[in-house]
Amino acid sequence: MLGDIRIEGNGVPIYVQLRDQVLRAIGAGALKPGDQMPTMRQVAVAFRIDLNTVRHAYDELERAGALVLVRGRGSFVAEPPAGLQGPDHDAEAERLARQALAAAAAAGVDPLVLANKITALAAAKEDRR
Repeated sequence: MLGDIRIEGNGVPIYVQLRDQVLRAIGAGALKPGDQMPTMRQVAVAFRIDLNTVRHAYDELERAGALVLVRGRGSFVAEPPAGLQGPDHDAEAERLARQALAAAAAAGVDPLVLANKITALAAAKEDRR
């Protein structure tokens, strides 16, 4: 897993780069539910970054529900949550859409181009099933 991560000096905070790359690996299926993550110390040593930076990324991933921390055993990729229904589903979709729009604006990406990319990626994922 560590071999796929690239930390760049592009102005994006390192914990954000780490968090986003782990989320992409989960979304792409490279990391599957139940997979054990490298320890925070292993990541810090491998990339020569501060342990607190890695902890920040892992904490955000845990808060987002992407990782589960099992005391004494490590961090694991979480099982996907059961599908939300009704108003909860709509509220979560709205939250994620706003988050994506904010990220696109920060990166200078046209929101309509982003929407088209999301649609294409979702269709490709359906085709692989």
